[in-house]
Order: sequence, then C-alpha cells, then structure tokens
Amino acid sequence: MALPSDPFILLSVVNTKLRDQYSNLDQLCDDLDEDKTSLVQALARAGYTYSPDQNQFISL
Repeated sequence: MALPSDPFILLSVVNTKLRDQYSNLDQLCDDLDEDKTSLVQALARAGYTYSPDQNQFISL
C-alpha cells in the first residue's frame, strides 16, 4: 500500500493504522515497507512528531 503524499491525509492514515493495527511505528514501517526516517520527516514538516508513549503522531 502506498501512503498518501498529502501530509494531513498521511497523518490521518498513519495514526489510524497505529491505533487499529500496529503497536509501534517500527511495525507499521516494516509491514508497509516504508522508510521510517522519511515518514517521520514528512510529518515533522507538517508540524507533527511521533510519541511512542501514545503510539501516534502529535502536534509539536
């Protein structure tokens, strides 16, 4: 599955998958064959950071 390029749609898709299917970001990236660094950077440019404690991307 290709993740969307729009950062806000990407945020919604990733956070939904983290909530419903994956217990952490590493599992999501491994399963979807996504580069974790690129994903984190894309969402950081939109003003979000990954919170391992909450297992979701949150506003900076």
